[in-house]
Amino acid sequence: MAPRMMDVGINLTDSMFRGVYRGTRHHADDIAQILRRSRNAGVDRLIVTAGNLKMCRQALDLVRDDDSMYVTIGCHPRNAAEFDKFRGGPDAYVKAQKAFLLDPVNKKKIVAIGECGLDYDRLFFCPKETQLKHFHRHFELAEMTGLPMFLHDRNTGGDFAKIITENRNRFKHGIVHSFTGTQEELKTYVDLGLYISLNGCSLKTEENLQTVAQVPLDRLMIETDGPWCEIRPTHASFRHLKMTKEQQDMYKPRAVHKERFEFGNMVKGRNEPCTIGQVLLVLSELYGMDPDELAEICYRNSLRVFFPEELAGSEEK
Repeated sequence: MAPRMMDVGINLTDSMFRGVYRGTRHHADDIAQILRRSRNAGVDRLIVTAGNLKMCRQALDLVRDDDSMYVTIGCHPRNAAEFDKFRGGPDAYVKAQKAFLLDPVNKKKIVAIGECGLDYDRLFFCPKETQLKHFHRHFELAEMTGLPMFLHDRNTGGDFAKIITENRNRFKHGIVHSFTGTQEELKTYVDLGLYISLNGCSLKTEENLQTVAQVPLDRLMIETDGPWCEIRPTHASFRHLKMTKEQQDMYKPRAVHKERFEFGNMVKGRNEPCTIGQVLLVLSELYGMDPDELAEICYRNSLRVFFPEELAGSEEK
């Protein structure tokens, strides 16, 4: 039986989960099978990441009638130019974000502000200056709602840490998701009281493995960031991935190429929530811990941040 897990970062609004790749349909919509595999793997909650206003609407529509799924509300740094392009400008964009957050029907499904932050690896999506101009808007949303911040940092040369430090008093909890940084960056974020969420991209190199092994257990979360960030045979983490037949069936089911799609199978190259168990197993090897014990620690950390009322009486709210 799989331990309970929470995928704190999954991009379920991506069209790949509906069978459409780069604008071309390759197979039927199989979201129901994806969610079934997720539940079978012990994933009892999914936090769907929204990276702009369109995705916020799509995510809310997706999760509205499912008690196991929740959403974030924010603007990914690669989409930051949308603030300026929006009719009415940046203030109107923020007003639209606030409308999602203040809607009484939405409130019970929104658990974080984000994904937001800075990304200097992919400046062809959005210039650095535009990202820096609009990142701070999310602190206003966090202050208004009291929600945690779901944060993105890629190769920002200290800019991300500087902005977080300057605004740290404006939000209670923050999660640096898909962490791929250095040991120095890790120390900075932990000293700032942030949580660190790991996926396959966090475990690519030997340097990555040495760094993530230093994440304090009380600051650790796990995610898939699907449909991206799967663990691959070329990654340093792969040699730490040791699975029983039962675990293989749950965390790495049979996968086929999208051109040969069959219902009931995963699609090669499309990461999905059930694979979060692979991240757990690699980390349990690095930490020298029982996977079930580590899973429960990560789960309770996630509860503490996203669903604090569930830990009332046993831990701080």
